[in-house]
Amino acid sequence: MNKQSSLFDIDDNQQVECLGKIFDSEDQRREYFRNELRKKLPGLRKIEGFPKGNDEDIIALSDPPYYTACPNPWLDTFLRTTDHQEKPLDIEPFVYDVAEGKNDKIYLAHSYHTKVPYKAIMKYILHYTRPGDVVLDAFAGTGMTALAAYECGDPVKVMQLDSSAEVGERRAIISDLSPAATFISNNFTKNFSNQHFLDYAYRYITNLEKNYGKLFSTFESNGDHGMANYYIWSEIFSCPNCQCEFDYYSVAYKNKKTLKEYVCPNCGVILNKKKSQKVWTRVYDSILQEYREVAKLKPVVVNYTYNGQRFERKVNSKELDYYEQILDRLSNYKVMVEKLPNGVNTSQPQKEQGFCYVHDFFSARNNIVISEYIRRINSCPEKYKNMLLFLLTSSMQNSSFLYRWRMNGKGGILSGTLYICSTPQENNIFNILKRKLKDISNINAKNRFAYVSTNSATQLNIESNSIDYVFTDPPFGANLNYSELNFFWETILKVRTNNKDEAIVNKVQNKSLNDYGNLMTQSFSECYRVLKPGGWITIEFSNSQASVWNSIQESIQKSGFIIANVSGLNKKQGSFKAVTSTTAVKQDLVISAYKPLNEDLKQINTHFESAESVWMFLNQHLQKLPIFESIDGEAVTIIERTPRILFDRMVSFYVQNGQKVPISSSEFQNNILTKYPIRDGMIFLDSQVPEYDRKRAKSNSVMQQPLFVSDESSAIEWIRQQLIKKPQTRQDLQPEFMKEIQHIAKYEALPELDELLSENFLQYKGENKVPDQIVSYFHKNYHDLRGLDNTNEAIKEKAMNRWYVPDPNKQVDLDKLRERGLLREFNKYVEEIDGTRKKLKNFRMEAIRAGFKKAWLDKEYQKIVDVVKHLPSKVVEEDDKLLMYYDNASIKVES
Repeated sequence: MNKQSSLFDIDDNQQVECLGKIFDSEDQRREYFRNELRKKLPGLRKIEGFPKGNDEDIIALSDPPYYTACPNPWLDTFLRTTDHQEKPLDIEPFVYDVAEGKNDKIYLAHSYHTKVPYKAIMKYILHYTRPGDVVLDAFAGTGMTALAAYECGDPVKVMQLDSSAEVGERRAIISDLSPAATFISNNFTKNFSNQHFLDYAYRYITNLEKNYGKLFSTFESNGDHGMANYYIWSEIFSCPNCQCEFDYYSVAYKNKKTLKEYVCPNCGVILNKKKSQKVWTRVYDSILQEYREVAKLKPVVVNYTYNGQRFERKVNSKELDYYEQILDRLSNYKVMVEKLPNGVNTSQPQKEQGFCYVHDFFSARNNIVISEYIRRINSCPEKYKNMLLFLLTSSMQNSSFLYRWRMNGKGGILSGTLYICSTPQENNIFNILKRKLKDISNINAKNRFAYVSTNSATQLNIESNSIDYVFTDPPFGANLNYSELNFFWETILKVRTNNKDEAIVNKVQNKSLNDYGNLMTQSFSECYRVLKPGGWITIEFSNSQASVWNSIQESIQKSGFIIANVSGLNKKQGSFKAVTSTTAVKQDLVISAYKPLNEDLKQINTHFESAESVWMFLNQHLQKLPIFESIDGEAVTIIERTPRILFDRMVSFYVQNGQKVPISSSEFQNNILTKYPIRDGMIFLDSQVPEYDRKRAKSNSVMQQPLFVSDESSAIEWIRQQLIKKPQTRQDLQPEFMKEIQHIAKYEALPELDELLSENFLQYKGENKVPDQIVSYFHKNYHDLRGLDNTNEAIKEKAMNRWYVPDPNKQVDLDKLRERGLLREFNKYVEEIDGTRKKLKNFRMEAIRAGFKKAWLDKEYQKIVDVVKHLPSKVVEEDDKLLMYYDNASIKVES
């Protein structure tokens, strides 16, 4: 594997090798590739996601070939120099517990709106790859995937995470649409721990402080000066009763408590924040040289150091006068003048504070220091410029009015927003810079191990079938508006996000859930294209809305990936639980999917019209599923191996490929039981059974996955779980059943418990023999019934009227009858809406699903599209099966 020495571990005049070329120094290497990048820029501008910025600013920010603030043209060259294997490992999805917090020192180096712990990512990379393999993250954020790939070469960390894993660095290609994200990523993947840079940066800060530290001087009563650590600012409100103005801090914080109600300091009327009126004022902005209306805000308390001790008191008149003088001097400095873009996040400070420009978010003091910090960078050695910018961007949020003062001392930024509270804290930026420099020293990579590119995930500039593994944490719906949140940093960098291809739900950008889904489909299709056949993709998902979850799942499957496992991360307990209901997305999810082998796809494609292709697909799919899972020594049902989920995965594969499903549900259920061995309700290949049996023998029982009952399907599954544990009467089930169905959607016409039981389960009514399922339960749980056979009168009496889960063969017959009933119900809905515009208000979701499946089988695509017009839009968005049929039927109708 080609290794590159660290920028700071070598002499400036030492020769370096890069992509097969020898250079006399790092400066020469950088200059050569920057000139090459300059030549390539006209062609690169045609690639989707090319950022906003002029050529020279893009080149100045880039450190090619390792990092470019635009699409990186050297990715394929890099891939050709790596010693990675031709074929990915033949392995199961990673489904074990992952509980890694974000308390590693490295996280303090630079904040970001969302960040997956790199040690958690390491576990996935160690499982799916070997040393030298190339890992891709197309939504890189701060580059934690690349950092994780590098840290796989640390024997101590690998031993702590997985003692059986193969130690050795993996290489990484990471990209992001945001120039701020790729800039941060690049600096996380370089060596910052070298003392040369740390010494230089510290001198840089202290020299700046000598000139501008006096901006934070306090004025003491004895004529001396202290040094402010921070100021507490306060919004000014007025009393609606007497119009007296007061600062919020002084009236709302008393005796170390925050008061919900407070007294007007003038007239004594009882107020709260809602009743108080925010005061707006007309001020002269010397930077813009114009008058503006802004919410009135002023410093009220100063925390400072004097003679080596910390004190806190109210801001005095001399300090207020001094601040006015600083404001008057602002026009003498080249302060950042950038207007905020219209957006979801930017609207709050614009409307609530009148903050419309980047400089509004900083005090006059910090604006001056930032402007001088940037101006002086131009005279620094080239090798230090980007890292000094990194130090500045890492300090900006904590130096702005986004920082919230808190009485308990635990202030900070409200992540993912541009929220300004009523008591923002103005920190001394020199203290922040020094603290961040110390944090940056914890970044300690020793060689260049990642290539970083700035572009849209919808067009990856990478050769097909060349990546060994993909790990990514993409944007999810409207959770975070990255281009808006990164605007501060990108103002400093002078290169900004081209948000045309930003995959989010954003009303200002006119991007709906459908637009988001289309962009994610394009992005996952690119990941599918560049991943080697047989390779895996891991997608971290964080959004509580079922509609977003269904959109992302649909996008993954449309791109060609086959989902093998969906697990939810229980952050409190640090354990995974399989997701059994798409409306129960209340935690972070981890989605494992694979790219089928070419030979498997070719074989299936030649038999698409026959049922034989179903078993070809299943043989391939079962190989990719975990064989055994356990929690605390107890075996766990692998949901993906149950016949119901296997059928859903098979149907999805055919529908997403635009093919007719060649087998019905009842035929599938009937045949799967004769073609494959079954253990604890799960389907296996013959070759997998010995391993399962060996591990299962060490467990006393099989743990059922918890369910969130939200519709008819999950209600049936809940009943099944109860009856597997204990055959029981309707009266036994009723009380708990009523508790479980409290979250049923209002449009769901859920059948009564009696109907669900009769359609899906069997009841013992006094026949000659008591079913084995009931007898087995009695033998395990009743001492007096042990040894009695299934014709014994005591057994028969005890079993009377109990419902139980039928054996597989009888279950098939029940499923046939139930499906006929559901189709009759669906046809009633079709007749009801025929020729009308009315919406269906109350219906059985299972009937709609069954009807759509039958319509697809009969190639009645228009019927699916027509019925959807009469359903609430939320219903389709939040149901993965309906969404799948509708999207693909729409394509068929339009083609």
